[in-house]
Amino acid sequence: MTGHIGRREFITLLGGAAAAWPLAAHAQQPAMPVVGFLRDATAAGSEHMVNGLRKGLAEAGFVEGQNLTIEYAWTDGRSERLSSLAAELVGRHVPVIVSSALNATYAAKAATSTIPVVFAVNNDPVATKLVASLNRPGGNLTGVAYLGSELGAKRLGLMHEMVPKVADFAVLAHPTYQSSAPFISDVKAAARTMGVRIEVFNASTESEIDTAFAALSARRLGALLIANYPLFTTHREQIVALAARYSIPTMYVQFCQRRRPHRLWDGLDRGVSPDWRLRWPHPQGRKARRPAGAAADQVRNDYKP
Repeated sequence: MTGHIGRREFITLLGGAAAAWPLAAHAQQPAMPVVGFLRDATAAGSEHMVNGLRKGLAEAGFVEGQNLTIEYAWTDGRSERLSSLAAELVGRHVPVIVSSALNATYAAKAATSTIPVVFAVNNDPVATKLVASLNRPGGNLTGVAYLGSELGAKRLGLMHEMVPKVADFAVLAHPTYQSSAPFISDVKAAARTMGVRIEVFNASTESEIDTAFAALSARRLGALLIANYPLFTTHREQIVALAARYSIPTMYVQFCQRRRPHRLWDGLDRGVSPDWRLRWPHPQGRKARRPAGAAADQVRNDYKP
């Protein structure tokens, strides 16, 4: 398990995984190995993540449709389907499940204790009880953690530096998502130290995102932090557009706009320079899926059709 992987280490990991694939398996197994992919999102909204997974596997010599099959399980915005989708993947006897985000990983963990599960999450996997420890995960789960949800205080501090005149901040979060409460608690603790105020707005659907933005704008809150939740990633363009419409300086968990440089904020009337931009690679896109692809390649060595 790793929280960060460089290009050199990544290539080494993939090379080792490819070498570990038993030659006899290629000769004796006529069916292609299968990787199950579970995510609380739509296919269209997860294109960047799937491309990263495919690229990671391709660099190890495994191409979807040629010598590998990927079974996709999408909730299409209905989070309550995660458990049944995970059960379906287990029922298909896939040799490995790749799960994206915390709620999908919980569903996969609950569905099987024998099929390897490779996760990619923005949370501490030990604190969220996915694994026993980073060095020795134990059980059937391993994966990649980016700890984006553990940085609430630091994100608020950075935002406050960028808009020092703002004293009232908003947080957009899902009301019951597992990482929301720790993130909000972290932000509120930091807010007390900084002497600023935090108001939380909940959203669990596309329409509720619209409602939350209208409400926080009506209350004249000065800036917004987006908490981690898969819906906020799949609807990133909606959120970017709403932040621009209401001129609300906004900070995201991850890069939210693929086709143009993404501003940390809009709302130039608040004294924010239009030339100050953050250009970050998508941590759950092209690069983040590659370690997950490499880990999936490792654990599927036990594949038997």
